[in-house]
Amino acid sequence: MFEKIIYIEGIDPLVIYGVNNATFDIIKTAFPKLKVVARGNEIKVLGDRSTIEDFEIKLAQIIEYYQRYQSLSREEVSELLVPTGKVQLKSQQQDNDVLIFGNNGKIIKARTKNQQRLIKEAEKNDLLFAVGPAGTGKTYTAIAMAVKALRNKEIRRIILTRPAVEAGEKLGFLPGDVKEKLDPYLQPLYDALNDMMPLKKLNMLIEEGVVQIAPIAFMRGRTLDSAFVILDEAQNATINQLKMFLTRMGRDAKFVVTGDLTQIDLPDPSKSGLIYALKILKNIEGIAIVEFDQSDIIRHPLVKNIVEAFEKAKTQKHNDY
Repeated sequence: MFEKIIYIEGIDPLVIYGVNNATFDIIKTAFPKLKVVARGNEIKVLGDRSTIEDFEIKLAQIIEYYQRYQSLSREEVSELLVPTGKVQLKSQQQDNDVLIFGNNGKIIKARTKNQQRLIKEAEKNDLLFAVGPAGTGKTYTAIAMAVKALRNKEIRRIILTRPAVEAGEKLGFLPGDVKEKLDPYLQPLYDALNDMMPLKKLNMLIEEGVVQIAPIAFMRGRTLDSAFVILDEAQNATINQLKMFLTRMGRDAKFVVTGDLTQIDLPDPSKSGLIYALKILKNIEGIAIVEFDQSDIIRHPLVKNIVEAFEKAKTQKHNDY
C-alpha cells in the first residue's frame, strides 16, 4: 500500500470538490481501488503506486481544463475522466503570456513589455540581469519563471538569495537566532512564493531543500547545478560578493540578477557589484540585460509618480551644483 499527499495548486479547492463534494465524488468513483481523503488543498491518496500516478495525471488535467476555460461542470469532469488518457479540450488556444497559475487559480503572467522581454531572453540566455526601479515586477517575474521551471521538471532546485545589508539596524541587536535575524531581509521572496504555491507545500519544499532562501554569503563554496537561482537587490552586493555568486553557476543552471541602481545602501555606492558587472559583462554571449523603467511599474498608481518625483528631484539637485 502506497500513500501520497497531492497538493491542489492553481485553483480554488472548492471548484474541484463542488457543492457537497459532488464533483469530487465523480473523480473518486473513477478510481475505485484508491482510498482518497481530501482536506483543504491537500488530497491524501492510498493504493497502488501506478494507480495513484494515473489519479494525479487526471487531476492535473482537470485543473488545467478549468484554468483555461473557467468552467468545470460535472459533465465536463466525467468527460475528462474517460480512460483514453488524452484530454479533449474545447480549443487549443491558450494565453502564451501566462507563466503559471498561482494559489486559487491566480493568473501570473508577464504584464509589461519588459517583463515579456525578460521571459523571452531567458529562453536564449543562462544569465540575465533585470535592472530598474521598484514595483516593476523584476523579482516577481523571475520567481514565477523559476516556479514554472520547477513544475515542468526543467530544474531540481530554486535558490533565492539577497545581500543582508544592515539598513539602519545592526543584526546583533535584533532578537532571535541567525535565521530569525535574517528572515526580515528575505521576506519579500517568501511573499512572492506564497502567491504561487500553497504554504504547506512551500514549507515542505523548503524542508527538503528543493526551495532554498538564504543570504548571499551562504552561497560561498557551492556549485549550483540544475537550479534556477535568483539574486535579488543585487545593487547592495559588493564586487567580490557578486563575482563569488556568479561563479557558483553549474550545469543546467539559470541565473537571474535583479536590482535597482537608485537604491544602493552600501556605505560607498561606487563599490556596488551590480554597477561593475553591468559594465564588464554587457557584451558577453549568453548574458542578457533587461532594463525596466517607470512604464513597467505595476504597483499602486502612485508608485510611478513617486519614482518620477524622486528622479526629477535628483536631476534638479545635480543641476544646482
